[in-house]
Amino acid sequence: MDTMKAVRIHQYGGPEVLIFEDAPRPVPGFAEVLIRVHAAGINPIDWKIRAGYLKDVRPYTFPLILGWDLSGVVEVLGPGAGEFKIRDEVYSRPDSARNGAYAQYIAVKELEVAFKPKSIDHIHAGAIPLACLTAWQAIFDTAGLSAGQKILIHAAAGGVGSFAVQLAKWKGAYVIGTASEENQSFLRKLGVDEPIDYEETQFEDFVRDVDVVFDTIGGDTQKRSWKVLKKGGILVSIAAPPSAEEAAKSGVRQAYIRMTPNGAELTEITRLVDTGKLKPVVETVLPLADARQAHELSQMGHTRGKIVLRVL
Repeated sequence: MDTMKAVRIHQYGGPEVLIFEDAPRPVPGFAEVLIRVHAAGINPIDWKIRAGYLKDVRPYTFPLILGWDLSGVVEVLGPGAGEFKIRDEVYSRPDSARNGAYAQYIAVKELEVAFKPKSIDHIHAGAIPLACLTAWQAIFDTAGLSAGQKILIHAAAGGVGSFAVQLAKWKGAYVIGTASEENQSFLRKLGVDEPIDYEETQFEDFVRDVDVVFDTIGGDTQKRSWKVLKKGGILVSIAAPPSAEEAAKSGVRQAYIRMTPNGAELTEITRLVDTGKLKPVVETVLPLADARQAHELSQMGHTRGKIVLRVL
């Protein structure tokens, strides 16, 4: 079989440029595996790339398959591949410089793949890799969050935020989270110690001496976050580079991160899921052909947890 069904873009633009069509089936290269995709998670990076927001940072070649969050089954082993076997159930956050997972098949480097958690289905597994790795690398690898510390997580009900909350609680931190009024009870269920309704409350009027601010929003929210940090604390953002000048003025540290694929960390995440310490939150499931609708929902910015495309 040389072709597959996929959702591709042939130019930058709105959701209307997403086309459900036939595309060449990829062939795995050295130390790669071909995965039959069962589910593909939707993330803001998908529509930002589609809209051309990142074209000056990383130019893409068209036609392009979006989507870098997936769960599926190993179908073919490329030359030199030996970590997995055919029919293994796996999940991955693959390299976003290549074609993605809005497709029936994807070729992925073995180093970017991990065994899927056995305790959940492909839909929920497909919601994990990109968002959870982003949270992991921000609050652990970069901020060094440890037990007994205090963290403020902005947009704590979102895809990345909901994982950050659970990871921080697993580590033994005290968690403050911002979300809309309708998501306050959801934050409590996630484990947030101190939920804040950003529509009614200016968080900086109540929050003080936090060790870590995890900024997923940028803009004014990021600027207002400096004053809640304790001396020596850190503001980590995935939305926009924080000001080094403001950090120095406040006596704190700052970091801007872009998540990188990491199969070893995904394996740690698998263990947390299968031991009940971590649970993906899926709000909406749509068929692959409805990727346009999925992008429209994601761009509204009020998703609780994740949106996932059902591929198989």
